[in-house]
Amino acid sequence: MITSMTACQQAKTENPLLQESDSPYNIPDFDMIQVSDYLPAFEAAIKDQRENIQKIVDCPDSATFENTILAFEESGRLLDRVSRIFFALIEADKTPELAEIEKKVQPMLTDLENEIMFNKALFERIKQVYDNQHDSLQGEDQKLLEETYKEFVRKGALLPDDKMARMKEINLRIADLQQQWGDMVPNATNDAVVWVNKKEDLAGLSEADIAQCAKDAENLGKKAPYAIVIVNTTQQAILTSLDNRELRKKVFEASVHRADGTGKYNTYPIVCEIAKLRAEQAEIMGYPNYASYSLEKTMAKTPENVYAFLKNLISQYAPKADAETKEIEAFARQTEGPAFNLEPYDRFYYSAKMKKQLLNVSEDEVKPYFNIDSVLINGVFYAANRAYGLTFKERKDIPLYHPDMKAYEVIDKDGKSKALFYTDYFRRPTKRGGAWMDGFQKQSRQWNQLPIIFNVCNSAKAPEGQPSLLTWDEVTTMFHEFGHALHGILSDCQYNRLSGTSVARDFVEMPSQFNESFASIPEVFDHYALHYKTGKPMPEDLKERMLKSINFQSAYALGENLAATCVDLAWHMLASKDIPTPEQADAFEAEALRQVGLLNNQIPPRYHTSYFNHVFGGGYAAGYYSYLWTEVLAVNVADVFAQRGALNPATGQDMRDKILSRGNTGDLMQMFSDFTGMEQPDASSLLRARGL
Repeated sequence: MITSMTACQQAKTENPLLQESDSPYNIPDFDMIQVSDYLPAFEAAIKDQRENIQKIVDCPDSATFENTILAFEESGRLLDRVSRIFFALIEADKTPELAEIEKKVQPMLTDLENEIMFNKALFERIKQVYDNQHDSLQGEDQKLLEETYKEFVRKGALLPDDKMARMKEINLRIADLQQQWGDMVPNATNDAVVWVNKKEDLAGLSEADIAQCAKDAENLGKKAPYAIVIVNTTQQAILTSLDNRELRKKVFEASVHRADGTGKYNTYPIVCEIAKLRAEQAEIMGYPNYASYSLEKTMAKTPENVYAFLKNLISQYAPKADAETKEIEAFARQTEGPAFNLEPYDRFYYSAKMKKQLLNVSEDEVKPYFNIDSVLINGVFYAANRAYGLTFKERKDIPLYHPDMKAYEVIDKDGKSKALFYTDYFRRPTKRGGAWMDGFQKQSRQWNQLPIIFNVCNSAKAPEGQPSLLTWDEVTTMFHEFGHALHGILSDCQYNRLSGTSVARDFVEMPSQFNESFASIPEVFDHYALHYKTGKPMPEDLKERMLKSINFQSAYALGENLAATCVDLAWHMLASKDIPTPEQADAFEAEALRQVGLLNNQIPPRYHTSYFNHVFGGGYAAGYYSYLWTEVLAVNVADVFAQRGALNPATGQDMRDKILSRGNTGDLMQMFSDFTGMEQPDASSLLRARGL
């Protein structure tokens, strides 16, 4: 069989996306790639995969693992490369030119996926291999066969023609709607910026934060001297310090209403149509709702199991949340008077003041010790070196898609090159909100391919010549996303389809949430929490107060996550006939939260429906619960590390061998059990770890 790259070489193309790079690792050559290269590259790569699929179908020999399953694994190799590069930029640096290309590319990709998934002749060969060779195959070969066969079945390969045709239509429409969502939500978030005319209105902010507001105003067209940008979550961290209550209210409401139709943008028509189409998909496949359909392939298995897990947490959390709110309001009334009523835009502000009074610690006091460069090199990388034996060498010879990026070669304990790791930490208007990990290339022994992994965040970049200082939340976000990166970097699998983070949603967040635990381990903390001017470590008394403050009034963080999780599930537990109209969407969300005891003005969902990108723009539909589910797994894993020595290389090697290197090559619960020695996760550890 002609491989994808050979086919392109035969075509003698000059498109850098379709050629083996001269650079190490076959890295994307961003110095050479032009915007005009993407569409022809997709056209060529799609043509290449079509031809490869046709060769499988036309093969005169009986279907075997080699001539069908391995051939199918190989068929989309070139398209995988082109897609990974293009969609990395769509997420992190989406220019208007790239957005126009995306509008053309998405229907092409959806057409191809439909064409492949509903190719009866191809599926018949896959089914023959599954029926005849499954039991004789072992290890990753058997797992690759299972995953390939089940993917076709779940997409509708066994459906009758009429239902198959409808599934194709649904797939195309959902892809189109998600593209609309991907355009609208970042635009809505950027448009929600709050303009400020007078510096005195920013009282309470540090000089560095005020300078950042001035810089943001400059970047966004300078309609006023200062701009407060809105981040992706409901609550805005800037409310912690902003003295001006009316401005706090304005910022909070700009966040909440960014895309609900009260202003320029309204995502509810997209939300309701996506939810209806997903419900119809599930019904065509024989499930009562999309949640039942989606959860079948996860660790949780059923909505009932997820709700049982959530109800247990809610019952323990609710009284603590109420007590926390009363404490903050009582504290605020000491200065604002007995008639003062705490509002959601007040909560962070008075909680921070209360924390300062009780624990004598504030963000402004600790931020000078969290220089982003030190957090990365002396914290994130240092922990990975101590636990897993990895070292990181910055590579300034590697082309990058944006000047803010950096690239590092990852070298294993045996001195051999293991991966490339890119960072892209600073926010910009062309980047979507949030933080994430992905890869330009996944690890695969079959393809003789080492991983090229990247982390993206949205921290503020300091003005030229000043250090970029982080909040504690941003510090833990860097550790979190690097946990995902390690899952990709340390992968040691035969097949691309199974490697790295190609695991169920309610397992994939475990390595990342576990990696957060390294941020507060004393030896690691002391190594990176260095004052940006003096280079001295954080004083012991401040460190003690700061670490003690991590779980101060932590009910909020759990509550906003629980609320968002229940909003997600509520939308995906509906039959298609019961999906609300766009005009009813707000009321539907509120009623869904009321029914589970989470309708709380003081603790709104981390994401309201209208900007819930994980669910309506990403791959977490009926799966946002996985952040809490995997946090349980992560706490259990962290307990094992603590028992054996948090930076014990033997424990790190055990984690590599039993979890991080294995991708989706085995049963995920068994992997967890093999490492922890536990038959089932211990959910009680979650509230303990959060200080509740």
